[in-house]
Amino acid sequence: MPDIKAVVRAIDFFNEQLGRVVAWFALALVLMQFTVVVLRYVFGLGFIPMQESIVFMHAMLFLVAAGYTLLHDGHVRVDIFYGGATEMNKARVNFFGVLIFLWPLCAMLTWKSFIFVGASIRVWEGSPEGTFMPFWLLKSMLLVFPFVLSLQGFSLLVKSWYVMTGREPINPPEPDAGEVGV
Repeated sequence: MPDIKAVVRAIDFFNEQLGRVVAWFALALVLMQFTVVVLRYVFGLGFIPMQESIVFMHAMLFLVAAGYTLLHDGHVRVDIFYGGATEMNKARVNFFGVLIFLWPLCAMLTWKSFIFVGASIRVWEGSPEGTFMPFWLLKSMLLVFPFVLSLQGFSLLVKSWYVMTGREPINPPEPDAGEVGV
């Protein structure tokens, strides 16, 4: 059986790398949007596939990077209470937040998304504009979102449990001296 700390570190590593890859969509999104605007208003040209690719990148950026955001504590909380709380109270909030809010929400999203995405895949739904964009693939991101959040929720749950039980906190391993951090 794998060591729970190794599993937590693997989940953190997975979401860290996934977030770093998907973060490049932010740059691509801005550049594509700029190009669309220039083509439209300077040259009077419009390219629907370019416009639809912006929707794809936007969805990827926000849905796929949700686990990365949770890993880096970037999700919205009521900071009036959480910000000044002790580590023990933060661990309690995180622990029960995962059990009471995050996982039930992810379960409901997964269940509803399977129905929605399944219907889209069955008909190989494409763009209503007749372009090459596979909308069934775009809608499939609705299944990635609860998956990466649930995984990172498990990591947060275990880390919080370690703090609540007075064990040594689980921190990601430090990068090697040869690695370049971002």
